[in-house]
Amino acid sequence: MVLKIRDVSKSYPSRSGKTQVLQDISLSLGAGESLALTGDSGSGKSTLLHLAAALEGFDSGEITIGDTQLSTLGEAGRARLRQSQVSIVFQQFNLIPSLTVESNLSLHARIADRRDTGWEQRLVNQLGLSELLHRFPDQLSGGQQQRVAIGRAMALRPALLLADEPTGNLDETASEAVMELMLDLLKDSRAALFLVTHSDAIAGRLDRRLYLRKGRVS
Repeated sequence: MVLKIRDVSKSYPSRSGKTQVLQDISLSLGAGESLALTGDSGSGKSTLLHLAAALEGFDSGEITIGDTQLSTLGEAGRARLRQSQVSIVFQQFNLIPSLTVESNLSLHARIADRRDTGWEQRLVNQLGLSELLHRFPDQLSGGQQQRVAIGRAMALRPALLLADEPTGNLDETASEAVMELMLDLLKDSRAALFLVTHSDAIAGRLDRRLYLRKGRVS
């Protein structure tokens, strides 16, 4: 398994003591598999994704990525895990405005000392970015920026790709095109995809779907 979540609960401090966001969540995801997490706004979808990305701690249970239990890692260990095994695509493209498309694409892989120029070129070709490499983010459409963000995440060759509403800022046509490209890349890389979405159409394209309601999955 690439990702295993077992009996994980998460709460936040509140005036009344604490607010329970997630309760006894369990799921697993293997190499090459894709899983959509849907649910109402505020149901905890993004929180669960952040836990899987080792961006936040949790109250109880265990999350394992590959052979590594997140509860055994400090902040430096979690950062190394994100550099080596996990990539994230957000709704906001989060490209560096002062860098060209080419530099944005290679940024995370260069930081992690995992740059593979051959794989990068395949990403450029498959994502249709060849004519855009020397442009800056503000010279791109929303769909083009999201393609760059996906390429940047995949350049790391992650075992696990996490995506939080990756087409939320795109129109229907651009959303469909971006999802098609993402799923094609996953077939080539055998990465596992854990995707949060409010779209039934997008959720229906993935291998499995879970619904989060009142902090529990079904």
